Amino acid sequence: MANGHTHQTDVVIIGAGPVGLFTVFECGMVRLNCHVIDVLDDAGGQCTALYPEKPIYDIPGFPRIEAAELIVRLKAQASPFRPVYHLGQQVQALEPLTGGFWRITTSKGTVLQAKAVIVAAGVGAFGPNRPPLAGIEAYEGKSIFYYVTQRETFRGRKVVIAGGGDTAVDWALSLAEVASRVTVVHRRDRFRAAPESEARLKALAQAGKLDLVVPYQLHGLEGTGGHLNSVVVSTLDGATRKIAADVLLPFFGLSMSLGPIADWGLALERNQIEIDPSTSATSKAGIFGVGDVVTYPGKLKLILTGFAEAAIAARSAYALIHPETPLHFEYSTTSGVPDA
Repeated sequence: MANGHTHQTDVVIIGAGPVGLFTVFECGMVRLNCHVIDVLDDAGGQCTALYPEKPIYDIPGFPRIEAAELIVRLKAQASPFRPVYHLGQQVQALEPLTGGFWRITTSKGTVLQAKAVIVAAGVGAFGPNRPPLAGIEAYEGKSIFYYVTQRETFRGRKVVIAGGGDTAVDWALSLAEVASRVTVVHRRDRFRAAPESEARLKALAQAGKLDLVVPYQLHGLEGTGGHLNSVVVSTLDGATRKIAADVLLPFFGLSMSLGPIADWGLALERNQIEIDPSTSATSKAGIFGVGDVVTYPGKLKLILTGFAEAAIAARSAYALIHPETPLHFEYSTTSGVPDA
């Protein structure tokens, strides 16, 4: 950890999510030193802040791994290269200097200089899309939650989940194992989730192990002192019903913003940074992009795609920083981990 000082390094990585952490490793493999900046107080991005207990199934070599465990392993993988983390601070300014350097200034006054900047900001600054329910603020943090960080918090409780995407369906499947009752409210019978997950959800409903309330949408809240007694739902025709509830989990996605990144003059498409996938280069020399924050034709928003982009960005950064020394490509089985 570091803050409040001026630092010089090879690469500044903006974002300490899973792709940002793997970028540290890939830069280390080509002997580039890294400093990492993230607005959150801990590394891991959404994996840590939003769903640490959520299982991930498409990480190579791990048939199933919880998000928090993935972050622990990625940090351990990066640790031999001694990255310096500047957490709990946002990049406020990015300015070009002579000699091909960039100067980065954060909200805590930390100043860094580097020839390469790799933006791994994920979805950028994020927050929940809140349902427009009267008086909802009184319940937030007490009986209405937009993220699940510990499944055990909901053991033995009556949980209403609103939404029809992967997050809503995945948590319904998981919480059905610990909650006294799970009710899923969605405005249509079809869900925007993985087909196998939707099939499991409907199978549990048919077996009486959870309730599907469709086609309904959230209408109102009833309770006292910030603690819910019931959730009122309605059809599109206005017919209402009440669902007994201790907890409401509205999963309507995230509102996302690039924040100051949007003002850096980078080529953007629909609030994402355009890159050349062959180099991970943005429209500005010395600035690269990886992970969900970037776009290009055929882009897949997967962690493993970001991992591949990290490897490309690290080698492109090396070519920029050491143009006089061509990089000889080696497999890790041959090179091992430098200085480890």
